[in-house]
Amino acid sequence: MKKQQKPKLRKGAWFYKVRGSYLPATWQGWLTYVPFIMFLLWSWGVAMSTQTNTNAALIIIFPAWIAAAVVMTWVASKKS
Repeated sequence: MKKQQKPKLRKGAWFYKVRGSYLPATWQGWLTYVPFIMFLLWSWGVAMSTQTNTNAALIIIFPAWIAAAVVMTWVASKKS
């Protein structure tokens, strides 16, 4: 059985690529990643508290989450 190797980072990389996604590798990466997660949680809370049913909340959340994921993926790809 082969030992798993940690991905090699290029100099100055904030993220490393894992199966088509990016994970923070440095404090700068975490400083970018944590607000992204906080935005997702905040938008979920706002949508659920202002809408009367779950379907309406999901209609509000979906575009915001897609936009946030696209921006986060773009930033991570540039900084990895």
